[in-house]
Amino acid sequence: MAVHDHPHRQPGLRFPSLRSAGTAPASAAETTAAATATRAYVFAGLRLLTGFVFLWAFLDKTFGFGYATPSGKGWIDGGSPTKGFLSGVAVGPMESTFHDWAGATWANWLFMLGLLGVGLALIAGIGLRLAAVAGTAMMALMWIAEWPPAKHLSDGSPSMSTNPFADYHLVYAVVLIALAAAGAGATWGLGRAWARLPFVSRNRWLL
Repeated sequence: MAVHDHPHRQPGLRFPSLRSAGTAPASAAETTAAATATRAYVFAGLRLLTGFVFLWAFLDKTFGFGYATPSGKGWIDGGSPTKGFLSGVAVGPMESTFHDWAGATWANWLFMLGLLGVGLALIAGIGLRLAAVAGTAMMALMWIAEWPPAKHLSDGSPSMSTNPFADYHLVYAVVLIALAAAGAGATWGLGRAWARLPFVSRNRWLL
């Protein structure tokens, strides 16, 4: 009587593979490329949203849309974009200096050009390094004007500061620096075309 040997079978149930037939597992390069693309889209979205924050501030202060700037009080109506905020500074080491700057023509122009320039640069995805420098300087001055470390204002009333260091001005500054460092203008922007321009190629600080 002949005896046939059968191959050993693994005990228990065997489940079909979830991988489709003929589909190879994603390679490390493909996974890295997908992660890079996702990161680029996230930075691009953050860039556009941040750009709209700056650009909207410029438009509202210029035309008085009735949000932060009342209708009829816009810059084109003779209003001052800096007078209300700077004259209301009530704490910090530059309190008197800001009061002197409030409503000055040069301060109005620098502030509004800063908002417009940073907003357009972020929306277009060009000049992000300059936008980061200008935007960070603006945020630093506004941080000093509000002076979050103070518990009390100059008149002794509570400052109502919610955090002695990290407020939205600091967050915006970090976002601007991160966008410039990541080269976030290449996706959903004109960053690649801008970088190929001869004068930009010769002056990398314009990227």
